[in-house]
Amino acid sequence: MKGTVWICCLLSLLLLQATAEEEDHTSVLRDTSHIDETLRLATEERASDFAAAIQKLRKIYHTSIKPMEQAYKYNELRQHEISAYPGRTLGDSATDGEITSKPMVLFLGPWSVGKSSMINYLLGLHDSPYQLYTGAEPTTSEFTVIMHGEKIRSVEGIVMAADSSRSFSPLEKFGQNFLEKLIGIEMPHKLLERVTFVDTPGIIENRKQQERGYPFNDVCQWFIDRADLIFVVFDPTKLDVGLELEMLFKQLKGRESQIRIILNKADNLATQDLMRVYGALFWSLAPLINVTEPPRVYVSSFWPYDYAPDTSRELFKREEISLLEDLNQVIENRMENKIAFIRQHGIRVRIHGLLVDRYVQTFKEKMSFFSDPELVFQEIVDDPDKFYIFKSILAKTNVSKFDLPNRDAYRDFFGINPIANFKPLSAQCSYIGGCLLDKIEKAITTELPALLSSINSGKQPGLSSCEATGCGEKPKNRYRKN
Repeated sequence: MKGTVWICCLLSLLLLQATAEEEDHTSVLRDTSHIDETLRLATEERASDFAAAIQKLRKIYHTSIKPMEQAYKYNELRQHEISAYPGRTLGDSATDGEITSKPMVLFLGPWSVGKSSMINYLLGLHDSPYQLYTGAEPTTSEFTVIMHGEKIRSVEGIVMAADSSRSFSPLEKFGQNFLEKLIGIEMPHKLLERVTFVDTPGIIENRKQQERGYPFNDVCQWFIDRADLIFVVFDPTKLDVGLELEMLFKQLKGRESQIRIILNKADNLATQDLMRVYGALFWSLAPLINVTEPPRVYVSSFWPYDYAPDTSRELFKREEISLLEDLNQVIENRMENKIAFIRQHGIRVRIHGLLVDRYVQTFKEKMSFFSDPELVFQEIVDDPDKFYIFKSILAKTNVSKFDLPNRDAYRDFFGINPIANFKPLSAQCSYIGGCLLDKIEKAITTELPALLSSINSGKQPGLSSCEATGCGEKPKNRYRKN
């Protein structure tokens, strides 16, 4: 009997000691000075240079690209394939809000893996009234946009969507149910002056999209298309891949360069167990990431408390610094990325204009006095290859066949936009404004590369620069017949 009592007392003492060690580990805050150092938050930015570049970029977009967008109704073009244009949904127009917006970092992953805790950690919100709510249960049911503001306040989704100065107005298309699940948080913070964080609801495999009340996958795709960096977060207890996670990785196809996979809460495991979990994570994700070089996996514990004892704390800190360097690289390159994005967008608009022009020309060539216009054009739309619509664009231009939109997209496009509404490109010219094709070609081949070159060389891009405007020299149009 005494022996049993002694054993019970010993077990109680061991349990108390383990609990005390755990409480001690979770009560000590780690040093976070490396976050400010790695992200160079103490360094002042050259705001005037950045503002001048943004102003020049907006001018190029509004004078050279947007006119063709509007003339050929590019924003009404819809694409059937999710990944036809990785990084952007075909048919979406650029907006001033997107041109002036900060880089977006998107957090995705299963529920309760530490996405919100990671944002709290990076922004130093621990134990503040403004920290994102965290817990062991699914806690984030909204899409939360954390952005810079002069004071701390929350912004309702309907307000964010109604504000044209922001980049979130297109979200109205997902309906009022979604806007009620969208919330913005503004706060003054050095990091948020340079980047915007988006926290997403955790993936729950046994939940259907209908139960959310809005098209969850479509909303995720919208944010994925606009994200400069995508953190896909896991923890050692949630490595299984279900249908919703599989769909998410299909949506991420073509964005591998932006993806960073994070194995969070790594200090909960001994080194040997961590190696096994790391291998299991790769085994689970291998069928979903069909690329030669898989995305980098960062192993650490992203929260403010000290690492658990007897774990690889030096490794975890190096991994964390490496991830912060990736984030800093996105911040440093944000202007270059915007210029590249607008140029890529301009190329798509130009291709769309060339294709519509070709449809218009073919329609006029096939029409005769006795022809039925509807039957003639229906034949062209149903079988564009018979009339060499797409092949003629490839033959006469330097457009890659991989950049051409899906043919079915134009069947839907002309279903709502009669062919008679469009003029050929040769008729889209004016004495003062010039030709639409000339202007967009000049932007793609001359103005945007010159602006990018001035950014890379550290030279302030003046609005009257001859390098950017060509000093009145008429650009050569390679797409016009001599």
